[in-house]
Amino acid sequence: MRYIGIDPGLSGGLALINDNGDALTERMPKTERDAIDLLAKWFWSGGTFAVIEHVWSVPGQGGGFAFGQNVGTLRTALTAARIPFDAVIPRRWQAALGIAYATGATDTEKKNITKRRAQQLFPALTVTHAIADALLIAEYCRRSRRGLLSEVGRKRRSQ
Repeated sequence: MRYIGIDPGLSGGLALINDNGDALTERMPKTERDAIDLLAKWFWSGGTFAVIEHVWSVPGQGGGFAFGQNVGTLRTALTAARIPFDAVIPRRWQAALGIAYATGATDTEKKNITKRRAQQLFPALTVTHAIADALLIAEYCRRSRRGLLSEVGRKRRSQ
């Protein structure tokens, strides 16, 4: 089985892992065609499942239109590649993987925490901020599909 994690932000990325935890990563594709080609390449008839982070834009922060378009492109690319997927809110996958942020943590502090956690789980890879969340979302996908989520993740999921 193969598991795909997608951080749909414009500076995000995609990650593919297998049952053994071997991983491939890519920065966010620049065009719709690139996204479709990448996901079609990652499709495996032996079983592929994806999780895309369910996110939303915040009024007043700007960039919401481009961000929403990116999410739509990725969802369409998954469908075109015939890859089934779920959308999961950040809090769910973060809790399931033991990621917690201090109250008032900055975006940079949060990114450093997720990068550190991704590096712990994938020590053979050079983890960057662009692919850290995608790797963690792919690991969440692998664990959830295999029934390996922690108690925290199961509690969170049922809420």
